[in-house]
Amino acid sequence: MMSAFQGIKKLFSAILLLIAFTTVGQNNNDGKKKNAERLQLADVIERSMREELLNKWYPQSVDSVYGGFITTFTYKFEPTGSQDKMIVTQARHVWSNALASRLYPDVAYYKNCAAQGFGFLKDKMWDKVNGGFYTLVDRKGNVKEGEGKTAYGNAFGIYASAAWYHASGDKNALQLAKDCFAWLEKHAHDPILKGYYQNLLPDGTPVKRSVAEPSTSTVGYKDQNSSIHLLEAFTELYSVWPDALVHQRLQEMLMLVRDVITTEKGCLTLFLQPDWTPVSFRDSSEAVILQHRYIDHVSFGHDVETAYLILEASHVLGLKNDTITMKVAKHMVDHALKNGWDEMKGGFYDEGYYFKNKNEISIIKNTKNWWAQAEGLNTLLLMADHFPNDHMQYFEKFKLMWKYIQSYLIDHEYGDWYEEGLDNSPEKRTALKGHIWKATYHQLRALSNSVERLRRHG
Repeated sequence: MMSAFQGIKKLFSAILLLIAFTTVGQNNNDGKKKNAERLQLADVIERSMREELLNKWYPQSVDSVYGGFITTFTYKFEPTGSQDKMIVTQARHVWSNALASRLYPDVAYYKNCAAQGFGFLKDKMWDKVNGGFYTLVDRKGNVKEGEGKTAYGNAFGIYASAAWYHASGDKNALQLAKDCFAWLEKHAHDPILKGYYQNLLPDGTPVKRSVAEPSTSTVGYKDQNSSIHLLEAFTELYSVWPDALVHQRLQEMLMLVRDVITTEKGCLTLFLQPDWTPVSFRDSSEAVILQHRYIDHVSFGHDVETAYLILEASHVLGLKNDTITMKVAKHMVDHALKNGWDEMKGGFYDEGYYFKNKNEISIIKNTKNWWAQAEGLNTLLLMADHFPNDHMQYFEKFKLMWKYIQSYLIDHEYGDWYEEGLDNSPEKRTALKGHIWKATYHQLRALSNSVERLRRHG
């Protein structure tokens, strides 16, 4: 006969088994719900990407008369203004169409848009005498007087050319990217202190800062913005041309951005002396600090963008188990969420500052520009997948970010995104929808990466 103890033991085992089956079933149900949610989000985001972004810009932004892209549009998407063409904007449109042609190979005009846009870069924006890309030309492609060159602009020339080569196999595109990389190496690279000079004369000579330069000028400084986009460009180039020197420069820029330009707090230093000494006005009065806010502030959008860019660079470099880069990237995102995130509506504020006599950071510009929210969407999902159980709840913030974008940034009537979130900038409803600094690159990268990642882990 079974003893009372054996009976209780058997009953207890049965209860444990039932609990185990119930837990497994609950976990399976939770997993299915989460996967379904991710796939539903992916469908919604992709629909917006195609119908409210790509289809609004292309092919209508193609300049069928002079080549390249017209970039300035009213809020109703009507062309307006002189349509001068900047290397950054033109290159970004080429990059967007190159990517779109890979995402949707059945849509022929993306390749056509990219091909003619690249032709304009090669024939009109590349300096055939001195090398390097001009910063600004008029609509016909004539160089604007007094325009120098920048490392930032040339970085985007590389970025677009490498992306178009990736999409098309056009060897002219790879050659132009190689030529631009070599030109930067010869003229803009600092062989002693490393990194790149930003401001360049038409012949490529770096512009040095003189004592007569006003304190509000950035001429002669090295900076985070050109540095992170050189990092981005070299990442794109190395993925299609694994050259030893490109590898070296990509690694150099990764270490500079990650270990020098990023502060211990988890935010970027915006401008630096040629020897990488930070340019700071923190010891000045609040009035002086605000006068120089362009040079010295916390840019939450750049911080979350850079977190993604350093991880991409590490991945393309083939750095296995790169805990150092991941730690810095996570620290940057966490800092931005703690100090620059709107907990109620979602979204990252534009600017903050650590004033000397205040314990916490102060928000000095509470607008929410479009590109920072796009970069935030991309990076929050990246962090959510790397750290699904983190207390920062990245996936919940990703969903709130997307809700914010749908509610306050996407123009569901005329298409594309407003320049700033309408919650804090309602006047932007009728502001220019596109201009020389606003194209499709930030939005498209964020949306396409989010769709791919949501489905990959769905």
